[in-house]
Amino acid sequence: MTRRVPRKPRPKKVNVPKGYDSLWEAELHKTILQDWKHHWDNISYVVNHKYEPDFVKVIDGVTILLEAKGRFWDYAEYSKYIHIRTALPKDYELMFLFQKPLAPMPQAKKRKDGTKRTHAEWAETNNFTWYSEDTLPDNWREDEL
Repeated sequence: MTRRVPRKPRPKKVNVPKGYDSLWEAELHKTILQDWKHHWDNISYVVNHKYEPDFVKVIDGVTILLEAKGRFWDYAEYSKYIHIRTALPKDYELMFLFQKPLAPMPQAKKRKDGTKRTHAEWAETNNFTWYSEDTLPDNWREDEL
């Protein structure tokens, strides 16, 4: 199997005046853009996305969004749920139903004891309620007779 070529690091800033991102930026500010303000303010922005939960049910006045995960594939996937939670109304809660809660997270590093961070540990660290099929509350299930 071929190994992936590592990304080239961004070049270090050499002789760049303080407060500027590049020599070119400094040169522009000293010449043709000298009447312009430079790095004058921070502007917050939001990238809008849409989330479609796997399962939804209102229980005791709380709308439960249940995300069924076989596994997370990468950082972008599992970090999005933290952003989703911050956008939810007060009476909504995002929860996980893991197929294999003890499966290691993608790109998880081995600990000194040889284990890796699991999906369950990620959920607990980030204050998400999670279940497996075995631990799903009985009143949430509709088992076949």
